[in-house]
Amino acid sequence: MAEGFDLVVRRGLVVDGTGADPFVADVGVKGGRIAAVGQIAEGAGAEEIDAAGLIVTPGFVDIHTHYDGQATWDDRMHPSSWHGITTVITGNCGVGFAPCRPGERKILVKLMEGVEDIPEIVMDKGLPWSWETFPEFLDVVAGRRFDVDLGIQAPHSPIRVYVMGERGAAREPATPQDIEAMGDITAEAVRAGAFGVTTSRALNHRTRAGELSPSFDAAAAELEGLARGLKKAGGGVFQMITLGTAEAPEEFALMRRIVEAGGRPLSFTLLAGADGNDKWRQYLRLLEDSQPSAAQIRGQVFARPVGVLHGLELAYHPFSLHPSYRPLEGLPLAQKVAAMRDPALRARLLAETAQDTNPNLVHQVNPAHPFYSLGDPPNYFPTPEHELGRVAEQRGISKLEALYDALLENEGRAILMRPAANFPDNRTGPLRELMNHPATVLALGDGGAHYGSICDASYATHVLTRWVRDAEDGERFPLAWAVRELSARPAEMMGLDDRGVIAMGRKADLNVIDLERLELRAPHVVYDLPAGGRRLRQKARGYVATVVAGQVTYRDGEPTGALPGRLIRRGQTSLPMAAE
Repeated sequence: MAEGFDLVVRRGLVVDGTGADPFVADVGVKGGRIAAVGQIAEGAGAEEIDAAGLIVTPGFVDIHTHYDGQATWDDRMHPSSWHGITTVITGNCGVGFAPCRPGERKILVKLMEGVEDIPEIVMDKGLPWSWETFPEFLDVVAGRRFDVDLGIQAPHSPIRVYVMGERGAAREPATPQDIEAMGDITAEAVRAGAFGVTTSRALNHRTRAGELSPSFDAAAAELEGLARGLKKAGGGVFQMITLGTAEAPEEFALMRRIVEAGGRPLSFTLLAGADGNDKWRQYLRLLEDSQPSAAQIRGQVFARPVGVLHGLELAYHPFSLHPSYRPLEGLPLAQKVAAMRDPALRARLLAETAQDTNPNLVHQVNPAHPFYSLGDPPNYFPTPEHELGRVAEQRGISKLEALYDALLENEGRAILMRPAANFPDNRTGPLRELMNHPATVLALGDGGAHYGSICDASYATHVLTRWVRDAEDGERFPLAWAVRELSARPAEMMGLDDRGVIAMGRKADLNVIDLERLELRAPHVVYDLPAGGRRLRQKARGYVATVVAGQVTYRDGEPTGALPGRLIRRGQTSLPMAAE
């Protein structure tokens, strides 16, 4: 029939992404776009979903992921796509795999291994390396199909190494000619479809051996050169991680210079540190009072504590850098557990301390940090009495002993959480303030990275449960607010004006969610990466259906087999061509 639809989602409570009050309506989809919102005649859809009693939202958008590698060997961007995410932006933090000459591949692999916790063997076996330039990398990804749409940003460190070679990797100062060449590569990437350029000044972004990221201490003139590349291309955004040791006014002044040089928006990672300082609040005041004239600066914030996960199957735990543990690293879990139950080995491990040349790794495993058993269902906001040091006091043992015992629970599959940020003194107030600020945007799922230490790509489910449905009065966010922050706001930040809202003509990316039944499951380890590499997976209950470009990709959390997701090029549609 002429008026027919490919898909009709019926009688759901539509939360349209604009922040407006939810309303009951049918949503009709045709040709991958939303063709009607209102009352639609019965039987008008070739496929129909009964959403009575459920909420219908736009697909969620995560602008901070690291699927650069995974997108070359996998068609499912897990864990993100299990949690209503239908669009991801990757290439963040200045790391990635293009541009790259054959002789420089090891440099980028070692960097990604250290910064984003992707095992070297996984990249060696998984990456096809069928590109050199950034446009060629986009073309490779464009030839693949996914369960989400995927946009890519150009990373600073590969650009620097491509232009400067070993000088760039060694963090030597860039010459004016180097800077001009980096700007030209940035412009070329954005013209080819990149969503912008990214960099990192983070002290903890190091190779496994402890070498700092090539972008770490790049001069302001170099960062401005990248920004001028955006200006040459007439688009794109600038993403960065600030220098954590610098004062907020100093770093914000640098961001202002970058924005003024390029005339394009900038976003940066903004977290409340675990040390309790108020730098995050200083940044909020600067976002209010000191915006540049050329474009806006926004803080990327995360919706729960940044949970660094520790376990015997994971990348690290409080004993993983102890000398007597080293022989156990490659053993199957059951053998590790059996060995660690030996009283003699237990005594040696309890007596030793972490030994490694990388100070960041030694810091990560420091038992003085607060540690909590994550549990199932996972508890991301534990109370102080559950900290394992407190538990040890109650049991009359040392904290090290309590950590040791906790790691051996559930036959060694137990997971401990160390809140690395956003939970100072077990308080949720700073986090809520960050989330609620008009100059911040929810992001930082980090999907595709930290395979053995962080599983934060599930944050959309966490927002809808912990902050909307289950929060106490005074903490609860309205449902319409939360959906807007998960969809329209991040889409707008990246210039994705074809999605993020349920409205006529918009891309038909949708979620049908049983909010009352929505539940975040505990993360667990699987070995399904190239070369049998390990990663954390985390699923959810309550996603009745997820729709990408009008096709149902997941029903009740299980894949349907449809892969309508595509590479998104900046300024271009991602809808499949009719011939496909």
